[in-house]
Amino acid sequence: MTAVARPVVAPPEPWDFPEGHTHDLPNGLRLITYDVPGQYVLSVRLGLPVSLRDEPREREGVASIMARTLDEGTANHTAEEFARLLERKGVSFGAGMADAGLSIDLDVVKGNLEPALDLLRQILTEPVFPQAEVARQVRTRLAEIEQERSVAAHRAGLEFVRTFYAADDRSSRPTGGTRETVQAIIRDDVAAFHEKHVVAAGVTAVVAGDLEGLDVPDLVESALGGWQKGPTDRPRHLDHAASLAADRGRIVLVSRPGSVQTELVIGAPGPDRSVEGGWAPYPVLGFVLGGSPNARVDAVLREEKGYTYGIRSSFRPRRRGGVFLTSGSVRADSTAESLRLLVEILEGGRAGFSDKEVRSGVDFIAKTAPGRYATADTIADEAVGMALDGRTTAFTTANLRDLATVDRARVDAAYARFADGAGIGTGAPGAGWTIVMAGDASEHLESLRALGLGDITVVQDT
Repeated sequence: MTAVARPVVAPPEPWDFPEGHTHDLPNGLRLITYDVPGQYVLSVRLGLPVSLRDEPREREGVASIMARTLDEGTANHTAEEFARLLERKGVSFGAGMADAGLSIDLDVVKGNLEPALDLLRQILTEPVFPQAEVARQVRTRLAEIEQERSVAAHRAGLEFVRTFYAADDRSSRPTGGTRETVQAIIRDDVAAFHEKHVVAAGVTAVVAGDLEGLDVPDLVESALGGWQKGPTDRPRHLDHAASLAADRGRIVLVSRPGSVQTELVIGAPGPDRSVEGGWAPYPVLGFVLGGSPNARVDAVLREEKGYTYGIRSSFRPRRRGGVFLTSGSVRADSTAESLRLLVEILEGGRAGFSDKEVRSGVDFIAKTAPGRYATADTIADEAVGMALDGRTTAFTTANLRDLATVDRARVDAAYARFADGAGIGTGAPGAGWTIVMAGDASEHLESLRALGLGDITVVQDT
């Protein structure tokens, strides 16, 4: 029997994000197209540089209500008629507001791109915002607010931003507004916000999919070329760096009597993608600390101790600045011990990371990239996300190239830079971290105080 030599497995070749083609329309809209052969459901994405800070203080949440009612009737169609038109043309539509900006998603089969773009034109330029539909969405949002307060993870998240950001900064309040601001919103508020902010200047539109035989730039210009340009010199609040609370380095316990689990959120100021030394080490750090079941946090709290189903850590960049977050739930009877271990693990990053840990993070992020960006929708999402961050997907490719050079020394230096900037590891254990928990204060307060991590503020869950 002849032995067959085993094939040599070579390392993968460097991978580039798909190349896009850019077309600038006279009204200020930038179109980027990605031809992805075989992807016959086309993904159309729009990123509008609208900031939550554009909302009137007394009407916060109006941007979210506007996004939800864009397709609830146009100049020529009622809400029901327009819904039938979307369904008839096989169009999936969605819109949402976030700190990064206003995003609009549309997916449609290739053969219906032209009528789909006309429907998009009507959504963007001719919405009528019927009072009944606005009122319905206001009621829905108010119900969501009550629901969010009843879910421990949401409640802890709300308290975290309230503690972490300065009280006068928009980031300290919910994206979708509070009960007081949302219930005041009427149809005229929504229409006024749309007229002022939903304009073509500065918008990035992306079309990705099998584009063979389609003149996408011509189709887009025919549909959206008449969209009002709007002012190009208005303040761009997306460039605003969120103001942090001066007393953010503290512990807050949201009292939820009888809770069988405790929700934990631990955070600190993090970098944006322009950070000194490059962005590439930071996703690796997030992966190594709490990005997988084999990461440091879960290796101890889940696998060794059995305190949690899973806790995750990640660096979350904004256009300027960012935040590092570790969050998840633990068994109520392990609350104090879990917090002690978490702080110990996170602060232990200053002692460095192993070559094996770094390589596992680099390999996971780099080698899964071709799969992550294999479909038209993920390509379009990445392109719009980069645009709202003031970048192009050239950054995505360059970052993957840089990722290949990341080693233990760079990761250790990146964590030290982050920790120094956040004031972590100085003074008492836990200093510099914003720690928010939602659990039974009567059961855990004394054991938490015994940890010596700092003063604890108890907030009643009202």
